[in-house]
Amino acid sequence: MSIQRLHVAKRYSEVVIHNGTIYLAGQLADDFDGDIREQTRQTLANIDKMLAEGGSDKSKILSLTIFLKDMADYDGLNAEYDAWVADGHAPARACVEAKMYKPEVLVEMCVVAAV
Repeated sequence: MSIQRLHVAKRYSEVVIHNGTIYLAGQLADDFDGDIREQTRQTLANIDKMLAEGGSDKSKILSLTIFLKDMADYDGLNAEYDAWVADGHAPARACVEAKMYKPEVLVEMCVVAAV
């Protein structure tokens, strides 16, 4: 079985496709100046973009892991997430508080989806 990799860097690939499953590396906002709602919107838009490039979409997400800098931002995150998630297609989901690689990063998300 072949493995397809998209947006390959030295340390990771943004998208890996294998055996009908697409794996996304941690997705972030494009602009870290925004609040949690803005960073969440941008992160979800990047997920949509990467899934589309891999031949999938948010209705096929199997699992989504959210890394949140501060759990105090949980409600703001969920306001954007709830508006975005496909009706009737909510994935398995976990949300954990985590230290980010840059202090201005408020949220990061990893996704596994069917193609």
